[in-house]
Amino acid sequence: MELFDSHLHLDDQAFDADREVVVSRARAAGIVGMVTIGTNLGSCRAAVALAEQYHDVFAAVAIHPHEAQQATDDAIAELNTLAAHPRVVAIGETGLDFVRAKAPREAQYEAFRRHIRLSRDLNLPLIVHCREAYAEVLETLAEEKTVAVIMHAFSGSAGVARTCAAHGYMIALGGPVTYKNARNAAEVARTIPEDALLVETDAPVLPPEPYRGRRNEPAHLRYIVERIAELRGTASDVIASATTKNAARVYHVGEK
Repeated sequence: MELFDSHLHLDDQAFDADREVVVSRARAAGIVGMVTIGTNLGSCRAAVALAEQYHDVFAAVAIHPHEAQQATDDAIAELNTLAAHPRVVAIGETGLDFVRAKAPREAQYEAFRRHIRLSRDLNLPLIVHCREAYAEVLETLAEEKTVAVIMHAFSGSAGVARTCAAHGYMIALGGPVTYKNARNAAEVARTIPEDALLVETDAPVLPPEPYRGRRNEPAHLRYIVERIAELRGTASDVIASATTKNAARVYHVGEK
């Protein structure tokens, strides 16, 4: 079973002691591709370096909404330079987070729009972080005329998921879909079109059952795939194949 982890943070310090082992374990678990995500300039540089180091790791670069005030002219210019690297496959993660509010909403909106325009100018997909802001995110995306959109760690309703799919956006599900009380995520997994579905670990956070409370890693992706398959009444291989093909398509990894 070949799997593609569409979103993780391989540069995170949680992997500093055993990153090489984590990558080897991922490969042994059938992971054929991973996209490691930058969240600030230092993290973006590290993501690109990791993508250079490992043939099956690709990078995405952006300023996270929690750090939106760092999305200055100089920072966007550096992101533009980093994004020209052949191992960079997306702009992200960017978006709006109205839960933790680590940055003012005005700064988040401005940074989000700048990232959308960068994505459009470079013809790269946009990875969107959204917490309690789906109406605002969808409105902003519609106003800015995006190229391709990946709704990372989707936590909206099934209705919002259907709206996203109708716009051609990809919907990425992770560890929470395996939780017993995750009725919303389960309904999303059951109902979204197969060609709109991606899977991710968001490692080192959001571990699936049976790893809750422990560090997440890409080798755990199969638990997410198995749960989605169960919810959809199909085989794990079907979900693995579809999500791997979807990731290759949206990230254009065959061209990298």
